Amino acid sequence: MFESIRKHSKIMMLLLFLLVIPSFVLVGIDSNYFSEKSAVVARVDGNKITQTEWDNAHRVESDRIRAQQPTMDPKMLDSAGARYATLERMVRERVLAAAAQKMHMITSDARLARSLAEIPQIAALKRPDGTMDTEGYRALVAQQGLTPAGFEARVRNDLSVNQILGGVVGSAFVTDAQIAQSLDALYQRREIQVARFNTTDFAAKVSPTDAELEAYYKAHPAQFKQLESANVEYLVLSLDTVRDSITLNEDDLRTYYKENAATLGSKEERRASHILIKAGKDMPAADREKAKARATELLAQVRKAPATFADVAKKNSQDGSAAQGGDLGFFGRKDMVQPFEDATFGLKKGEISDLVETDFGYHVIQVTDIKPSRVPPFEELRPAIEKDLKAQQAQRKYAEVAESFANGVYEQADSLAPVAEKLKLKVQTANGVTRTPVPGATGPFANAKFLEALFSSDSVQNKRNTEAVEVGTSQMASGRIVSYTPAETLPLDKVRDKVRTLYVAEKAAELARKEGEAKLAEYTAKPDTASGLTAPAVIARDTPMNFPRPLIDAALRANADKLPAWTSVDLGAGQGFAVVKVNRIVPRDKPEAQRAQQERMQLMQWWSTAEGVAYYEMLKERFKVEMKVARPSEFTVTQTEN
Repeated sequence: MFESIRKHSKIMMLLLFLLVIPSFVLVGIDSNYFSEKSAVVARVDGNKITQTEWDNAHRVESDRIRAQQPTMDPKMLDSAGARYATLERMVRERVLAAAAQKMHMITSDARLARSLAEIPQIAALKRPDGTMDTEGYRALVAQQGLTPAGFEARVRNDLSVNQILGGVVGSAFVTDAQIAQSLDALYQRREIQVARFNTTDFAAKVSPTDAELEAYYKAHPAQFKQLESANVEYLVLSLDTVRDSITLNEDDLRTYYKENAATLGSKEERRASHILIKAGKDMPAADREKAKARATELLAQVRKAPATFADVAKKNSQDGSAAQGGDLGFFGRKDMVQPFEDATFGLKKGEISDLVETDFGYHVIQVTDIKPSRVPPFEELRPAIEKDLKAQQAQRKYAEVAESFANGVYEQADSLAPVAEKLKLKVQTANGVTRTPVPGATGPFANAKFLEALFSSDSVQNKRNTEAVEVGTSQMASGRIVSYTPAETLPLDKVRDKVRTLYVAEKAAELARKEGEAKLAEYTAKPDTASGLTAPAVIARDTPMNFPRPLIDAALRANADKLPAWTSVDLGAGQGFAVVKVNRIVPRDKPEAQRAQQERMQLMQWWSTAEGVAYYEMLKERFKVEMKVARPSEFTVTQTEN
């Protein structure tokens, strides 16, 4: 048939043409057929940022972050907040680029050349004669997927853009009066007294009826949901399991011992004492001769009376060992500079060397003890040899076993038993496993990617093995669901105690707040009637005195134009309500000069950052930034970079 088509190809092409063209005429051609269209997610100065551009930029950014932080949870990068951060960055780059263009912020060739020369990787490519290794430069920028021209264009653009905010941030100015006022407000100390209205004190006053409990239960169904869970079987393949499966041959162990006997034992060590007379290389020749003469005198002295070596070293040696009589302890070869080592290892125990010259000066050395090298017998080293050989073989074998593991759990997806039997692994079980890691979880159940695979639709519905998931360094796991319990709202009868506890806590908090608000009104009208207040305490942001943070913030925000001042705060989370009396503002102790300078620099940095943020927001208005995508609730606003 194919030979017939080949011989009559022109006829077949004509036939296909006659069939395809009428279909376009009758049905029409999709407007996207010849031109791709993508939704607009933002506009800057009338220019669009499309969904496709956003997706591509986020993919590049995610790849960059994964390369820098391989252990990062992929879900963090795929979250709505992370994606929105990429869009914000794209908008920022477009805004600053537009500003640079409109303000004619042009980077000269000379400025570009200076900036490139300041990059260490590029500076390293400069030859001794001052020329540049062009091939090395081309290879360096190619690592970023750019040509030299493209890289230089990007650097030029970055320099131009940085002038926009750099000029504002760099010229930010704060007067001494502003600094003093800001620091006084930041570190202000106030003497306060507090009346607490704790939720627990009002709980006894709440007596809910069955109808009230039922109404609360119906109004808060999310609080009484039982998460989906599963009982699972799983296998873990690790370097340890591969190592434990290895059986070594006795001949291999003995061969390894013979071939490595020299390195398995302990090497010879010497214990020595020395007398050092310092004479560095930069010392004048005359001074070096004096040092040598002094060392020669001491050598003659200890040779006449070797037993006095320690006393002579203690009185005359010019290094830290003098206090120990020159004792340097035990050391092996390569532990000392070469002349010192050669002399020491050429002496017998108790012998004293000739004068030894090193970069430090002149030494007189006495060997006080010798530990000869020793090769332990095979039986003594057998456990260590076996452990070492198994570790080596496990490293080589792991990749092969991992491939077999991954293929096995996929090809025999209805059971983990065949793979377990083949690779000598143990099928383990776990009950009540949830979709997200629980506090204290270990092993594969602490790995979000493994749990995601375990609770995939195929795994839940068909009870098939998951793919092999890497859950740690040289560690893989696969699991399958044995039984599955979907998420459900538990019936009232099963959660009645929890419903009652939550209801009582909520109503008690309301009573505490009402009581606190009534007392606040009373204390404000008649300060002399205030009772139940704590003893006066001086608080500040950096010295909270064990008070809750919301209470500290409320006390420091209270208007102190007229003292005493009164304020209140709902402490939330079952802690109740508090009424705060501000008695006086306490002068701050004058900080030390160094601390004051640090505070000043920190404030100036905050101030310049705020100036940069404000200027950027003004530029966004000027260039008519339109965000077509809603900001996700999880997104946290960060400060604009300088």
